[in-house]
Amino acid sequence: MAFAGVLADADIKTALAGCAAAESFNYKTFFKACGLTGKAPEEVKKAFFIIDQDHSGFIEEEELKMFLKTFAADARALSDAETKAFLAVGDVDGDGMIGVDEFAAMVKA
Repeated sequence: MAFAGVLADADIKTALAGCAAAESFNYKTFFKACGLTGKAPEEVKKAFFIIDQDHSGFIEEEELKMFLKTFAADARALSDAETKAFLAVGDVDGDGMIGVDEFAAMVKA
């Protein structure tokens, strides 16, 4: 699993179960349930670079849409509305992407 050594499999499973229904994703609830909220800054950065699938240094809208799938291949994709809401919260500087510092701030919010 991509998050081995960063997050516990059981916590990831719990977090994914909490947002399995369509339109039920809440980033704060998810980050807390998977244990990311309580992680050290280095661990949060490791998670960011796992989610940044194209290794661009940013999480773009398409990567956000597939956000849950980075935790488990059989997880659902976020809806367009969930994706846009997630991006709006994380994209503090308005460039259309979430950088590592923006991601860290969102996780700890």
